[in-house]
Amino acid sequence: MLDYLVVGLGLAGISFCETLEKAGKTFRVISDNSQQSSLVAGGMYNPVILKRFTLAWKAEEQLGLAMPFYVNLESKLGVKLDYKVRVLRKFASIEEQNLWFEAADKPGLENFMSTKIQENKNPGLHAPYGFGEVLHTGRIDTTALLSSYAEYLEKKGALQLSTFDFTHFNASSDHISYETINAKQIVFCEGYGLKNNPFFGYLPLNGTKGELLTIKAPDFKEKNVIKSGVFTIPLGNDMYRVGATYKWKDKTNIPTEEAKSQLLEKLETFLKCDFEIVNHVAGIRPTVVDRRPLVGQHPLHKNLYVLNGFGSRGVMIAPYASGQLFNHIENNQHLDTEINIQRFTKKYYSS
Repeated sequence: MLDYLVVGLGLAGISFCETLEKAGKTFRVISDNSQQSSLVAGGMYNPVILKRFTLAWKAEEQLGLAMPFYVNLESKLGVKLDYKVRVLRKFASIEEQNLWFEAADKPGLENFMSTKIQENKNPGLHAPYGFGEVLHTGRIDTTALLSSYAEYLEKKGALQLSTFDFTHFNASSDHISYETINAKQIVFCEGYGLKNNPFFGYLPLNGTKGELLTIKAPDFKEKNVIKSGVFTIPLGNDMYRVGATYKWKDKTNIPTEEAKSQLLEKLETFLKCDFEIVNHVAGIRPTVVDRRPLVGQHPLHKNLYVLNGFGSRGVMIAPYASGQLFNHIENNQHLDTEINIQRFTKKYYSS
């Protein structure tokens, strides 16, 4: 009898597995890699919402948990994951500069927004009004994380690469069973795949399609993340990730020419050097109507749990939400009400 069965191995699944392992719990993971949001993510951790110059939800608390979490993973997996990189928000006008300074004076934001305007010194960039710098930022290499963690679990014999088949699943009052596996609890970390889950499909997981380009721009020579209409993230070797788009109707992982055109149109408003497109990817972000994660226990089946809905900020949210769920299950601690799926219990009974 295992302690846990975990379904899905994106940022949610990995962070929960790490929480379980640290606590000495036994577990197995089932994943088919069908959900691409963690794989195609920009991987940024950034405490400021740059569209509105506001602090991201629980940013300080989440960063405090996320940084040691990824440091520990680097040591454990023997791979480089955390790249400290500055995030510069390009100003479009003097008015935007003033709005930046106003925001930087607000409680909670003063530690994350520099009050010094960064002048543009890159001839490959058009930024006459300069930049505002966000502090305590960086990028997690999510591709390296997912592949190295899957390899780690495979060596332990704790990973089953297959699609979860609900016809082989049974939940009783004291345990769950799946094929030959018996476990005390099951946690679904399926990303947008949750829409096909017969137990948690009632939750309002909208899903937002995001598309990213990878470009090669030898003359760009930019070491910082630049945020304008789109962001550019330096990957090394003259490669940059460019994103992202937001589409609510298309729920496929197929890249589109429309999104590519949108990204290029915005990129060319500030990038003033030649580049070539190397790659174009798409994935569905697990987004929720109230922009808060989906964490908690099924209304009827008390050994079924969900960990989902991280949207575009999974790198920061995952360690925090995983700790919340684990302490709720094992130590009977109250979940943060903002993430607890009890807020949608009426939907369950009306569905």
